[in-house]
Amino acid sequence: MFKDWQRKRAVKKIKPGDGRALRPFHWWQWMSRGLFYLTLRSPEGAAHIYAVDVSYWDYLLGEAKAHLFLDGKHHAVSKLPAAFPVPGGHIDVRMAAYGLKRCHFVAEDGSQQQLRADPQSAEGHRAHLDITHPVFSRWLGIASMVVLVAALLLGIPQLVEMVTSWDVVAQYTGTWVSPVQLPDWLNGALIFGALAASIERALRLRYNWLLDGGDLDIDF
Repeated sequence: MFKDWQRKRAVKKIKPGDGRALRPFHWWQWMSRGLFYLTLRSPEGAAHIYAVDVSYWDYLLGEAKAHLFLDGKHHAVSKLPAAFPVPGGHIDVRMAAYGLKRCHFVAEDGSQQQLRADPQSAEGHRAHLDITHPVFSRWLGIASMVVLVAALLLGIPQLVEMVTSWDVVAQYTGTWVSPVQLPDWLNGALIFGALAASIERALRLRYNWLLDGGDLDIDF
């Protein structure tokens, strides 16, 4: 029920497109742009290609929008999170802290299908790695998960110690000394590793609210 309410809210934000042509993906956009495709058939049986284009730079600047193209022409635009109605269902587009967490076709029967990334995009290269080197890809995904879990387990006690050291907090809770005391270089390595792991997961559109940060596209 809540998801239906969210989808209806998202549909209301959709505005018609201006008909401009879809710009090709260039290699220098691999970390600043997401481009995904979906082929669907109309009720008459004709095949149509839908494309979802998202600028990550615009998202960082507070202009969170997804653009929908139909057969290469600008068809619609919506603020994120977006839910574009298409034949047989809708396309759900959502962002997280490090990139897209969802770009899926949700059919009327509830089944879901992730859109295919442009081969030149960062997501496309990650998907290609999964096809050409599936074992390495699987272990890379496992490594990302392990790094994030380790960063979470080691970081929370240190964060609690830091917060309880503040006078405004300590006067009510007292101070707490973390049993985990890591050198600065190791904390720095954990932060860098967690950042890399989060980006790797975002390239596969994997998301967990605890591991990958808060939900940045809540629709009020």
